[in-house]
Formats: sequence, structure tokens, C-alpha cells
Amino acid sequence: MTSPETKPTWVFGYGSLIYKVDFPYLRSEQASITGWQRRFWQGSHDHRGTPEQPGRVVTLVPAAKVVCKGVAYLVDNDVFDHLDHREKNGYRRFDIDIKLLKQQQRVPGVLYVADEHNFAYLGAAPTRDIATQIANSHGPSGSNRDYVLQLAEALRDLGDLDPHVFELESLLRSNNTR
Repeated sequence: MTSPETKPTWVFGYGSLIYKVDFPYLRSEQASITGWQRRFWQGSHDHRGTPEQPGRVVTLVPAAKVVCKGVAYLVDNDVFDHLDHREKNGYRRFDIDIKLLKQQQRVPGVLYVADEHNFAYLGAAPTRDIATQIANSHGPSGSNRDYVLQLAEALRDLGDLDPHVFELESLLRSNNTR
């Protein structure tokens, strides 16, 4: 019999977890959650920026009735050591109801959210200012610009035309970030 500590868990990816899957998983499914929207309001001092010049990465903020598409991964619980380290810059795990889109089935799971109560939270800003900060940021995991462009492409593949992400992508591609 499987104990609760060893039972696999669903993890919902809505940002880089969609396109940078550097962890083992048992299953992956296109999925969605309701009541959240992506925003580039989280600072990145460790991956897409530096402490002196933080980049911006996506987090989720509450938004009634908004559907956010992503990918759900069924993982063994030992994978959380890696994911917790990867998401260490202000992200915390939250329980969430995930809808697996192919089966139209709801499953319990977790997601990582960096809310306004963490040290790296940058919050809202005009979109052009966010794009300028992203265009000028680079960290150990690469350029902040590439993060946005890769996320936009992954969202297109999922059929999630996120207006916030695509507006930033448009500004970055046009070099209209001044």
C-alpha cells in the first residue's frame, strides 16, 4: 500500500516549468487552473538576473474566473527537493485544484507562487518598464528576454494566448523597450 508520503503528486507549471523540464516525472498533461493569471511581478536574482540587477519572472496573482493553461506533471515526492531549490527565490508551494484537459478530470496538486510577501517581489509596473527591465537583465540561467520569448512560444503551443506575456514579447521583439 502506498503511504501519503510516497504517493505521487501533480505539479502545475505555468512559466518555465512548461518549457524547461529538468526533472523526472511519471506523466505530463496539458492542464489549467482557474482564478489565477500570470504576471511578470517577481524579481529574479538567481536565474534571469543578479542581486544588483534583478530580472523579472512570472508568478501568479489572483484573478476571479480567469483560466490559466499550463502543464501538469505527476511526480514522485523526492522531486520536490529539486523543484524547491529551483523555485527558491521567493516561491512557495500552494495546494490547487488542477484540471487535466484531455480527460476533463480534476485532480489535487500543487503550484509555486511568489506572492507580495517575499523578499524578491517587485510588483506591478507599466508594461514598457517591465519590458525594459527584462531586456537589460541576464543571469546564470541566461537572458531574461529569452525567458519571455520561450514562455510565449510554449503558451502558443498550448493555445493560451496570455495578453500580458504576449504584450511583453511584442515589445521585446520590436526592441521597443525604452
